[in-house]
Amino acid sequence: MSEMVLSLEGVCKTYNEGKPNEVRVLDGAALDLPRGEVVALVAPSGSGKSTLLHIAGLLDTPTAGTVRLMGEDMTHASDDKRTAARRAEVGFIYQFHHLMPEFSAVENIVLPQLANAVSARAAEARAQDLLALVGLSQRASHRPAELSGGEQQRVAFCRALANGPALLLADEPTGNLDPATSDTVFEALMGLVRETGLSALIATHNLELASRMDRTLRLDEGVVVPG
Repeated sequence: MSEMVLSLEGVCKTYNEGKPNEVRVLDGAALDLPRGEVVALVAPSGSGKSTLLHIAGLLDTPTAGTVRLMGEDMTHASDDKRTAARRAEVGFIYQFHHLMPEFSAVENIVLPQLANAVSARAAEARAQDLLALVGLSQRASHRPAELSGGEQQRVAFCRALANGPALLLADEPTGNLDPATSDTVFEALMGLVRETGLSALIATHNLELASRMDRTLRLDEGVVVPG
């Protein structure tokens, strides 16, 4: 039986609960993500996919339901425990790269490792290895403003994987790129994911990109259903 990196059971998220303007974004969402599987989450804007990703990544808590990360129930864990688990096991990628403009590409990848008590030498070696995997070794010393949009996003991918997480959560990771760049960047992302063997849940509008992943799920009226 495959190890489940992420399990959501009966996850609900309601805002303004019990008030006339109550909004139920998730309504019993459930999914299992085994180690090494890459899953597309297809949903339109405003459907709750970002909320689901934030709950899966321990950035938010559900109104009801259970969230398990690496088999451990994290639903009611303390803030410190959730932060430690998130730092060790989860990598996030967003539509915009959010790189720190004053630091070079390699420094942006080194910083999260230093926060995890990795030595500077080991952190830089890891950063250089990741940049090589996405074809950016020659751009390591460049700051974000000196990189193209596709290059910036590839650096963001490397940063998300810097601490060797078991789970990658990506919210429209190529949504801000033109089609040709999107395709190149997506291939770089998939190469990184396959090389490191982690599990990934990738939200996207792009059905063609979704078809290249192992499985597709859809978020429909707050419930996760097969794509």
